[in-house]
Amino acid sequence: MLIALIVGCEIAFWVILVLALTARYVFRLRRTSTALLVAVPLVDVVLLVATVVDLSNGATADFKHGLSAAYIGFSVAYGHYLIKWADARFAHRFAGGPAPVKPPKYGMARAAHEWKLAGMTAVASGISAGLLQLAIWVIDDSSRTDALSSWQWRMGLVAGINAVIALTYTLWPKERPGGPGHDSDGQRDPRIDKYLSGKH
Repeated sequence: MLIALIVGCEIAFWVILVLALTARYVFRLRRTSTALLVAVPLVDVVLLVATVVDLSNGATADFKHGLSAAYIGFSVAYGHYLIKWADARFAHRFAGGPAPVKPPKYGMARAAHEWKLAGMTAVASGISAGLLQLAIWVIDDSSRTDALSSWQWRMGLVAGINAVIALTYTLWPKERPGGPGHDSDGQRDPRIDKYLSGKH
């Protein structure tokens, strides 16, 4: 039941978001759009309440309860980022807004982007671990909360892996294909050949 609710919450997040952006950019209903966007976090509240009720009724914590905490953590940490990502694309498609800026691919700009993602993952993991710890304290029965402790370790591992990925991009920045004198697709800039040939 809880697994189905988690899936339902993920679907509801995107459905509400699409409806909100459609109302804003297609039908120009800004108040309706704002109301729908305000409702997006309620999806997490529904899942949180359902999880708390399930545990309060005596259920032994297992995989689905840990997954619920992980989902809420990542939804809170990444929610604004995902909303901005979708908003930029709707604005470009339906309101003549600028083309969405793609994440950088190379150099220290890419490293900075990876650290931004790592930071959000760390926040998500911290929120999830906090919710799990709160549940452990409230239940106060180690025989029913072993699975939650395991999930805390998982969340720490995820944050650590993401940080290591960001660190590798910092220590070994990804270079543009072809090196200097090439564009982002690795094609040689024709201005280089023009200059070398003396036709400038």
